[in-house]
Amino acid sequence: MTTPEEEPAPAATASADVLRGLLLAVAGGDAEAFPRLYDSTSARVFGLVLRVLRDRAQSEEVTQEVYLEVFRRASSFDPSRGSALAWILTMAHRRAVDRVRASQSQSDRDVAYESRSSTEQPDPTSETALDGIEASHVRGALSQLSDRQSEAIRLAYLDGLTQSQVAERLSIPLGTAKTRIRDGLLALRRIMSTEHTREEER
Repeated sequence: MTTPEEEPAPAATASADVLRGLLLAVAGGDAEAFPRLYDSTSARVFGLVLRVLRDRAQSEEVTQEVYLEVFRRASSFDPSRGSALAWILTMAHRRAVDRVRASQSQSDRDVAYESRSSTEQPDPTSETALDGIEASHVRGALSQLSDRQSEAIRLAYLDGLTQSQVAERLSIPLGTAKTRIRDGLLALRRIMSTEHTREEER
């Protein structure tokens, strides 16, 4: 299994200083920094995830999850402990491995279920692609986005569609779907950050 350290250096990527600056800017709420960080690192992240999962659709989904985590946890990045790219790739590798383990666990459960030949249905678990955030809070914040951004975010993170599937569902180019998702995430972060601050002040 490939680790972030074993990944070959990308042919063309922003310098370590540039990436560090972009990640710190994202942590500071810079609306322009996140798309630039995504564009500078997403090919590298997707390549690593694909090497672990060996499934393009799942790799697209996990890559989305990685950037959502980057987006939400940028403030926890400590430049003194390593480069921005290493921080992101480590996060990507962990999520890819978690997906492999989850898939294997699900496969094992399916086999066990079939072997019991039971008609009892498992109790469904309500999950959201937005880790650690209450679904009600997310949906409330989504209602404050533009219709286009809200629709793209719902399809990608609440319905679990890949970026390609979002583009197909909305009948728009893939690049447009990616832009709506990125812009929606930025707006969502600002909205939820404001709501969190208001709750702390109460």
